[in-house]
Amino acid sequence: MTMKTDIEAVLKSLTLEEKISLLAGQNFWETVPIPGKVPHIKTSDGPNGARGADFTGGTRAACFPAASNVAATFDLDIANRIGQALAEETQTKGARCLLAPTTCIHRHPLGGRNFESFSEDPLLAGKLASQVIQGVQSKGIAATIKHFAGNEQETERMSVDETISERALREIYLRPFEIAIKEAKPWAVMTAYNQINGEHCDSNSFLFKVLREDWGWKGLAMSDWGGTNSTAEALNAGLDLEMPGPTLKRKVPDVLAAIKAGKLSESTINDRARTVLEFIDKLKAFEDPTIPPEQAINKPEHQKLIREAGARGCVLLKNEKQVLPLTKDKAKGKKIALVGLAKMPLAHGGGSASLNAHYKISPWDAMQEALGDSAELVYAKGAHTQRILAPIGEDKNAGSVVGLDGKPGFTLNLYDNETKELKETINSHPCSSLSPVMESAVMKIAEFIGDFTPSETGSHYMGCTGLSMTQVYINDQLVYDQKKPAPDAMGFLFGAISEEEFTHPFTAGTTYRIKVRSLPPVNIPGLEILNGHTGVRLGLQLASEHDADLQGEAAALAKDADYAIVFTGNDPQWETEGQDQASFNLPRKGSQDALVSAVAAANPNTIVVNSTGVAIALPWLDQVAGLLHAGFAGQECGNSIADVLTGAVNPEGRLPMTFPKALEDAPAHGNFPGEYVNGKLKVEYKEGVFVGYRHYDRVGRGKVNFPFGYGLSYSSFETGNLRVSKSSETEYTVSVDVSNAEGAYGGTLVQVYAGKSETSPEHPVKSLVAFQKVRLQPSKKQSLSLSFATRDLGFFDDTKGQWVVPAGQYDISLGQSAMDLLQTVKITVDQEVTFAP
Repeated sequence: MTMKTDIEAVLKSLTLEEKISLLAGQNFWETVPIPGKVPHIKTSDGPNGARGADFTGGTRAACFPAASNVAATFDLDIANRIGQALAEETQTKGARCLLAPTTCIHRHPLGGRNFESFSEDPLLAGKLASQVIQGVQSKGIAATIKHFAGNEQETERMSVDETISERALREIYLRPFEIAIKEAKPWAVMTAYNQINGEHCDSNSFLFKVLREDWGWKGLAMSDWGGTNSTAEALNAGLDLEMPGPTLKRKVPDVLAAIKAGKLSESTINDRARTVLEFIDKLKAFEDPTIPPEQAINKPEHQKLIREAGARGCVLLKNEKQVLPLTKDKAKGKKIALVGLAKMPLAHGGGSASLNAHYKISPWDAMQEALGDSAELVYAKGAHTQRILAPIGEDKNAGSVVGLDGKPGFTLNLYDNETKELKETINSHPCSSLSPVMESAVMKIAEFIGDFTPSETGSHYMGCTGLSMTQVYINDQLVYDQKKPAPDAMGFLFGAISEEEFTHPFTAGTTYRIKVRSLPPVNIPGLEILNGHTGVRLGLQLASEHDADLQGEAAALAKDADYAIVFTGNDPQWETEGQDQASFNLPRKGSQDALVSAVAAANPNTIVVNSTGVAIALPWLDQVAGLLHAGFAGQECGNSIADVLTGAVNPEGRLPMTFPKALEDAPAHGNFPGEYVNGKLKVEYKEGVFVGYRHYDRVGRGKVNFPFGYGLSYSSFETGNLRVSKSSETEYTVSVDVSNAEGAYGGTLVQVYAGKSETSPEHPVKSLVAFQKVRLQPSKKQSLSLSFATRDLGFFDDTKGQWVVPAGQYDISLGQSAMDLLQTVKITVDQEVTFAP
């Protein structure tokens, strides 16, 4: 029997100083314990897998599909099952709190973290986030919905000031949080880094008023890591826990001084400490305070779920002349060219969503397994896509690096920044890492020394970045001088910063002494947790590889094949937390787009499989026969893709975001990522509520390649007989019939949109109000019943501070996508209805 802890008694047993100490983390992942009184708990990233404590490498973990892939399934059950599995994974890492799900809106196609969030539509994002949270918390693990709110860009995310109307906040950016918080009651909320209307989110009185008063949420509010920007203000607003630790803003003397100055009250400290204690109690840490060691448990049931969810999240966008599926019978005796990123499993994006997966299945390996000996598979790389060159010494074919001890790797010498005395030596160290240096190099100069022996003669390509000022010497000659700190420290941290390449002549078999010196950065605004640390990376690529005609080789291979499948996408260096997208086009420097065009010119049966978490430019769309958007499907990504390509799974995914034809057609174009005013980045959400398809409904289909909700199947589904009835004053019921007219067993999506019959420029034409995935055997029919809230017909009136549903006639439409409406019925609201916020 579970014993309930007397929280008030625990609170009374604590000194004021002890209560204050509870309000910030102990270290990067754990809360503060008070021996004999309060246990501590461990947290873990993240949204598509429980990584554990190590940010790079570390304990292996299951990698699930990204949130944008889960959104493409439009499947509440899959989201719930993924939540349950994520909770089990969290337990294997000794943690009781999962820092997920990410629930912000896809405002712009260049949003660096879009893949980690669900959708451009708030209803879809909110409903799926709700199910993930319910799944996680059903296992006794806390879910942390994030980032509250407005984290729709990575550029200057620590400080950017966003001007957003209350209407846009309520209808678009807060709406998914409202749905998930009211339905699932997450035990924790994480605030965002950015400012909204001049106030940082961690101390934003409006956001906390909405959260705790309007929505009645009771739980723990924690900051994003390094995202606590004040002492008294954040505590007064409602931020319970500063993360990570040790504290920067809640040092006991500082908080005591704020209390003495009248800026804070002891009752506020009691309220915040009580919430922390209740959170720890809810996680049963008072009963069992142990934090078990991390384990890598590769569960077969999780493998199966990841493969299923990844496949159901694949969206078939084009299939001319039924070029797909490539079944075993269809492929028998054929030659199939797999080109591009076929041997690179694009399982996840970068940043908090990255982890050391148990394994990753590439499309090449999966297609070999799926087709066996029935077809001949051939491969060509086709293009250079890397953002940064591979770390020197990593590619053994390029040559070897040994340190001063004669062992592989570099010797790292750490010198005191003031005395210049040698303080520490670390051997066998890669010249491409930050973390080991962070642990030991506070306020030290780092000097990497290694002897490089190249395998080939040539003027080879190199690239270097230092977190701070960095110099590269080869045989005591200065060959690279970075005179300023890295322009993007977060990009450096995640290995996602574009480097300036340079060349240096080498002779095969000759040994060259390489020395890289880097100073510690003194101040990184917004990333104070890195202050005083240092880190560098040095990459190298042989000239013969860099200058090879990869595109020509791929085109020649495709010309000789019956089918060509080009795998495109973004690896975690290109699509990552900390960086917005470098371009609407695929990286790098047009190489992937040129590859697709070249292969399509050589082979009319060209199929593109794209793995990005964002909409991209499709300049070659008219040239290819097939297009499958696969996203980041997790560790089983290759198998998920192969299942759809070969027909083992009938594609049923639908786009959770619109694919515009040009970046200029995006609703936030011109207002992303903002403009600098007196040295500070500001961005105005001028598009208001016209985000995603709400915008494209106004500008027309001519601006869109593929609309929200679009997706093809290998079967022919028929959906119709739409009926709408009023079930109560606050709810409507929608009935619809669905049949699988012909083809294999498969799934289709019922989409219900609503909007005022008489359109006006102030309001969207329509909004998604209900959806349901249904799967049917061939020739089978099913009647479905869905519901939507009366409030969903209306809008948020800033002047009244209420939701308003005006009297009048409304169109309730059944959609094949947001732009393909199958049937519409009209309903009448007799008199205006209002709802409290």
